[in-house]
Amino acid sequence: MTAPVVVLLAHPRPGSLNHALAERVVDTLTRLGRSVRFHDLYAERFDPVLTAEEAYTSGTRAEEFLAAEPDPLVRQHREELRDAAGLVAIHPNWWGKPPAILSGWLDRILVPGVAYRLDDAGGAPESLLTLRRLLVVNTSDTTEERERTLFGDPLDAIWRRCLAPYLGEPEVTRLVLRVVADAGADRRDSWLRDVEAEVTRLFGGH
Repeated sequence: MTAPVVVLLAHPRPGSLNHALAERVVDTLTRLGRSVRFHDLYAERFDPVLTAEEAYTSGTRAEEFLAAEPDPLVRQHREELRDAAGLVAIHPNWWGKPPAILSGWLDRILVPGVAYRLDDAGGAPESLLTLRRLLVVNTSDTTEERERTLFGDPLDAIWRRCLAPYLGEPEVTRLVLRVVADAGADRRDSWLRDVEAEVTRLFGGH
């Protein structure tokens, strides 16, 4: 059986472009015959807040503690990511970072014993995941020139440089759809087609 693809949606407003993009991703993956694990983090009321105990993140003691996670939704997300061959994250660019609920998902799911293991403090991570492909779809109201000139695209650094090593160094693809605020129906339809084409390219070959 083909390993599943985890799809994460992080946008609080039903009916948003992000929701439409997530629906198109899930529909495309299903048409391609891929098993999908879809999570609308806001709809699920995912708790993104680390406890003081969870914030201890080194050594086997941390792994043992985290393995006893009492929140069944957190346990489910961790188990699904362990088994996944791909991850698709759909979220807006808010201040050069993901929404807080997705940042908290990263904090609580990409933990020692689930995503990686460190032999020593500050060392290179040994990934425990088998992700082959990571697709990040970002909506933005910042022009490409302003993003590049003033900010240096911090979201690309987060996903490609900071997170990918802890995900098993998957092939990273990122689509940035902008500027959303003044985009008409035709432009939004074009973005949906672009995302469908990229999902087909990445996940159509099994």
